[in-house]
Amino acid sequence: MTKTTLLFGSLLVIVTVGCQTGVDPLTSAKPRTIVTTDGEVDDMDSYIRFLLYTNEFDVEGLVYSSSQWHYAGDGKGTLFTSEMPGTARRYGERRDLRWAGTDWMQELIGKYGEVYDNLVKHDPDFPTPETLLSIVRVGNIEFEGEMQRDTEGSDLIKAVLLDDDPAPVYLQIWGGTNTVARALKSIEEKYEETAQWEEIYHKVSDKAVIYTILDQDATYQNYVAPNWPRIKVLYNSSQFWSFAYSWSRVVPDELKPYLGGEWFAENIKFNHGPLLESYYCWGDGQKIEGDPEHSQGDLENAIQRGRTQYDFISEGDSPAYFYLLDVGLRSMENPSYGGWGGRLVRSETNPYRWEDGGDVTDYNPHTERDEAAYPQTRWVDVLQNDFAARADWCVMGSGEANHPPVVSLNHPDNLNVEAGVDVELSGMADDPDGDTVSYRWWQYGEADTYPGIVDVVDADSREASFRVPEDAAAGETIHVILEVTDSGTPPLTRYQRVIITVGE
Repeated sequence: MTKTTLLFGSLLVIVTVGCQTGVDPLTSAKPRTIVTTDGEVDDMDSYIRFLLYTNEFDVEGLVYSSSQWHYAGDGKGTLFTSEMPGTARRYGERRDLRWAGTDWMQELIGKYGEVYDNLVKHDPDFPTPETLLSIVRVGNIEFEGEMQRDTEGSDLIKAVLLDDDPAPVYLQIWGGTNTVARALKSIEEKYEETAQWEEIYHKVSDKAVIYTILDQDATYQNYVAPNWPRIKVLYNSSQFWSFAYSWSRVVPDELKPYLGGEWFAENIKFNHGPLLESYYCWGDGQKIEGDPEHSQGDLENAIQRGRTQYDFISEGDSPAYFYLLDVGLRSMENPSYGGWGGRLVRSETNPYRWEDGGDVTDYNPHTERDEAAYPQTRWVDVLQNDFAARADWCVMGSGEANHPPVVSLNHPDNLNVEAGVDVELSGMADDPDGDTVSYRWWQYGEADTYPGIVDVVDADSREASFRVPEDAAAGETIHVILEVTDSGTPPLTRYQRVIITVGE
């Protein structure tokens, strides 16, 4: 770490440059990522939204994989029973299970191609359809947890993990971990008995970052954890439900309109081009071939289930890439900071693993309770507005659609301040569309290590202030967010986070 001393007003500020997870977001202009997916309806909806954000990432692979819920079978009639007790009871012996095939990603890339010329009017960094097609691979799909043989998908993951770019590679696990596990096993088999093994082991361990939505097979527990214990893992087991099938039981009433049928019909499903016409909603008449349990498209079934036509179904895997979006919240520096991909804390038993769960809660002002899902739920409205803007990019010119404001600080984003001293905060925003913007400074108390509350003065202005409480101990941190929202349609929000460390 390096330190620079700056004179800020009457305040002596020590700026510390570094990160706490070993993942430096500055080593690569855009996060490198590979998606692995088992092809459930919510994966497909996550994937459609993902395509509209591919300008934000260095996408290096799109890989079909299996899970406890979806596998293709080996084509020989072999019977299989899940290792996961609940799935075994539900399905028993099967030759295959709810398999949607290995063409749907390419088909959706084709529809992305139909709106590509319009998307690049808004950002020339959108990858070409040909580029995306060139990185689609079939991974380990025969059965749940199958990792016995190399596949084109595991070979791609292996090659990326072994390449000469030291930047982190975020491995998104939307289904099972098995294809990633196979890639790691292949690396182990090739190098374990060689003089290179220690170097390769540390290189891969330092490079791979697994963001997994639940454990959908046993390969992480059985192979990855015991053999690659230093690989960083971001494990989302409860917060993702804000964007998954049971969202109506998790999302407060005040935010439910953003997931309702009227909102999706107006902002996403219709009049936004062929890619979003393919987006799956309740009662939309669509049916995934090969998955008999995809019944949400039947309107009668939707009504029986208490759904309105075009209601949101699920994007349970989207938090895996929401986490990678650089919107100014700095959560990639440390998952405990919280951001669009939720808020995770370091495991008490594994320093390389970050988790959510019942003990990781944010205060929900709508229900006036601390809730395990709210670290993700709190962003529903801004995430949905951002999605709606991307949908507009598919059909509108750059002068018609809205684009997010660019937010900056007039001082460092890390401040070292003694207890009892006033902190002067100052920010600004440029809106590319010339919209007016509103400012809001707020304390993200759950991300703090200081346990109390600070009183932010002039919180709705560009310049605000607060006094570091007298009871704040040296080394404790206070997180203050500058939130800026423009007046466009839909309104878009970006941030800057200031972390104040209490000095001696």
